[in-house]
Amino acid sequence: MTSPARYRGPLCDARVGPAQEIQARVFVDVGYWGMAETPKPLPRPTLTEQVMDYVRGAVASGEIVAGAWYSVQQLSEVLGISRSPVRDGLLRLEESGLIQFTANRGFQIVSSSPEDIAEIYALRLGIEVPAARRAARQRNVADLGEIDHLVELMSQAADIGEAEEFFRHERALHDLILRLGHSERGARLVAQLRPHTRLIGREVITPRRSLHHVLQEFDALLVALREQDQVAAGEAMRNHLCSTGMELLQQAVELNGGQAQPRQIWKTYTSGL
Repeated sequence: MTSPARYRGPLCDARVGPAQEIQARVFVDVGYWGMAETPKPLPRPTLTEQVMDYVRGAVASGEIVAGAWYSVQQLSEVLGISRSPVRDGLLRLEESGLIQFTANRGFQIVSSSPEDIAEIYALRLGIEVPAARRAARQRNVADLGEIDHLVELMSQAADIGEAEEFFRHERALHDLILRLGHSERGARLVAQLRPHTRLIGREVITPRRSLHHVLQEFDALLVALREQDQVAAGEAMRNHLCSTGMELLQQAVELNGGQAQPRQIWKTYTSGL
């Protein structure tokens, strides 16, 4: 394998190289976790899919930000691949609402509205709450060990104030619970939705909600998973998602002038869930 080059430009400062190296990075960024047993091999993503996953991961990490202009050529150089799959991947991201092309300018990341945030969390509630119930029923001892390991990593990151590291492990924990609940497609959908909410803020840490506060939100879920209490596991996941979603929704309202009513928007989209 050839040594990757280092690209320095307005898009990012990243090591790039052959498609295999892009794929390895994509799996780390979006959190493809296997089950506690021997995981099934994941299908090899196409170059178009790798482009889409790279952009989602770059939005999540802050390498690509809303309001800035980027080009197909820039992204092609960063990834070390031709422009054709880059263009195809970006067109698919435009269809999903993450980016917008403008003639002779390039593309921009589309900011999420308060309604977007509420709808995204309505989808997550519909996917992750029942998955948590199933995970509680079906988990085994090895699964609990993997969960405990991720929580310990989150705790260590919280103690030293490493927010990026904390939320990397937190995303992995959500992903693991989804997969333990046999929601493989749900896990992929949640990974696709995350960049839209990351555009609002660097996760959801505010003076009223610290890393340790977020960590404590998982206490009830961990107890429920250990005791195989399906009802409690679902309720704990619901409470955590509602807390995170409402915080992001409040931020989105403030960014959009502060005129909307966050609780009313939340109720409109999540009623019945």
